[in-house]
Amino acid sequence: MTIAEPLPTTPEALRPWVAEVRTMSFTDPPEGTFVQLPDAGTKVVLRVTGDGRRDVLAVGPRVRAAYHEGKAHIACAELRLAPGTARALLGVPAAGLVGRVVPLDALPGGAARRFAREVRWLDPREALPRIAEVLPGLLAEQADPARTALLRAGVAALSVRMDRAPAQVQDVARELAVSERQLRNLFTDGVGVSPKHYARIDRVRTVAARAGSAGWSELAAATGYFDQSHMTTDFRALMGVPPRSYFRGRLPATTPCQSIRQP
Repeated sequence: MTIAEPLPTTPEALRPWVAEVRTMSFTDPPEGTFVQLPDAGTKVVLRVTGDGRRDVLAVGPRVRAAYHEGKAHIACAELRLAPGTARALLGVPAAGLVGRVVPLDALPGGAARRFAREVRWLDPREALPRIAEVLPGLLAEQADPARTALLRAGVAALSVRMDRAPAQVQDVARELAVSERQLRNLFTDGVGVSPKHYARIDRVRTVAARAGSAGWSELAAATGYFDQSHMTTDFRALMGVPPRSYFRGRLPATTPCQSIRQP
């Protein structure tokens, strides 16, 4: 059985650094295969396994989907870091974590090691108040507010929204008064992937979430693709199957808590 705790409201003190918080526990082996979607986010996961092992892990961006069996007897808290937070907390650019799972106490950032010491022995389902006390003090003096604001404006412009398709990379650079190279450097450091690859991941995740809610050509237009063929090619490249096949065999999505391998 999976117990999904109500999604806690992210405390005000964490909102400059954390985009989303989730707590979950899994008491029985989940049945069947799960899909882990491509994800441009970096997460910090506090996890306790059935045998009592406690991990505080950095889970880097994933550029392609993965398919796997879920795990049982796990409790976890997942902090999805806001763009631009990875270096300040973890001591490395987000690009250095792509496709990786790393214990926080193995990272070079002193803030990461201190954070791991503070939260390792907490119950993941009750850890949020302590995290909200500890994390801001570790980060407040380590981030560049102007650079972070610029990055987050770029992320917002390149993300799919219900009322508009995402902007093009060159238009975003022009709007933010930076060169495309500067924008790429911002994304590589603060998100982990280039602006173009971020936009691809975000579009594919949106197609996976909205499949069946509209016709394929309509969905392609709404998510910023040139046409349905372009959407199908991009989706297959990141998901391993075309949209129609994915939708027919629609697999439940999983979380880093269930799927990360022991580092």
